[in-house]
Amino acid sequence: MVTDGRLEKYKEDEFPRLFATGYRITSKASRIYNCFAWAAGEDDRWWNPVEPENPYYWLNGVPAELTIAAFIQAYQTLGYEPCDSSDWEEGFQKIALYATPDGEPTHAARQLPNGKWTSKLGRWEDIEHELDGLISEMYGSVRQILKRPLW
Repeated sequence: MVTDGRLEKYKEDEFPRLFATGYRITSKASRIYNCFAWAAGEDDRWWNPVEPENPYYWLNGVPAELTIAAFIQAYQTLGYEPCDSSDWEEGFQKIALYATPDGEPTHAARQLPNGKWTSKLGRWEDIEHELDGLISEMYGSVRQILKRPLW
């Protein structure tokens, strides 16, 4: 479902590059899933490795820690492997991991067949955007790209 309009101003303020690079809202807000699940193609649970007392999901056998290495390992269970380019490649699906300057993962986005990216903004909406549109104080910058062959 695609919704009309823009994110509320306070949401755009969190991502100053988003308005300049362009985006479109592709779903209503939801508290059921987050960006890490959405990047994996899931919209029915919230991925979180560090809050086991909450009803969150994390993959068996993957260290329950908020590190790039743990998230790489999590996505490797789905067939993704690290790569060097965010450019669209025919026959592959890509995920971008964003992190703070000290390396703490903050966000994940999945590349769409049109070369743009899709993200779930926390408990907010899903959007289609340019990869650098979400570089911000809140999410940091893109720290790792992963890819897998399309099945």
